[in-house]
Amino acid sequence: MTPDESGASVEPLSGETVRHGTGVNSDRAFPTNGHPDNLDPFVLFERFYIDPDKGFPMHPHKGFEIVSYMIEGGMDHADSLGVEHTARENEAMRITTGSGIRHSEFPADDEACNGLQLWVNLPREEKEADPDYVDASAEELPTTELDGATVTTVVGEGSPIELHTPMEYLDVHVSDTWTWEIPDEWSGFLYGVEGSGTVREGDAAAGAGADIRCEFGAGDVLPNADARDVTVESDEEDGLRFVAVSGRPHGEPIRQQGPFVL
Repeated sequence: MTPDESGASVEPLSGETVRHGTGVNSDRAFPTNGHPDNLDPFVLFERFYIDPDKGFPMHPHKGFEIVSYMIEGGMDHADSLGVEHTARENEAMRITTGSGIRHSEFPADDEACNGLQLWVNLPREEKEADPDYVDASAEELPTTELDGATVTTVVGEGSPIELHTPMEYLDVHVSDTWTWEIPDEWSGFLYGVEGSGTVREGDAAAGAGADIRCEFGAGDVLPNADARDVTVESDEEDGLRFVAVSGRPHGEPIRQQGPFVL
């Protein structure tokens, strides 16, 4: 792909390996050395891999919201609100850390697990919101069969997972083609989960300049700060799986200090 009008590359970027102090490994989409900025309203996004003997002991958070979505295995969650819950494949959890919460995350059943975790900034006036928690089973997340794709709404219309920030989080399995359309003035990103394909963005998605395309696959991230339409095509028999995340920016600085977003 070519640079956008601001000169920034719109080509998919590779994630970066992050090793947490607890021994958990993650594939970080952003912020990384390759994409050092947050993507307002999103603080960070990564795919985590937790071995049976690893995990995150009880630790604090404040000032943002967390959406965890499981890809394989199960993850045990416990928090200072008294909640204990196990999220399994294709299930989601949302934590509003607000004024402060403590929680732990460990693999369930002594088996490895992996999933996706998104941090969403809270607007300044809601930084001290009461901490809260909600989860959703796979059956509670609406799934739509389309020509060329199957789309599950993790956050958005019909999902029980809601945040303080207007946003949409889609789990997409493309067997042929699918076009991602996000509201004007929103920002977002695509992250490859499994398989491979190509992406066509902007005018190319509308059919003009269709030769302007890039490969896209597992571990790749495509930032989209300008609400451009993106068409995704699968080039594998088993299809391409990715998540498409978008939201309305707050227009406020994101100041992350470890587990806190101030």
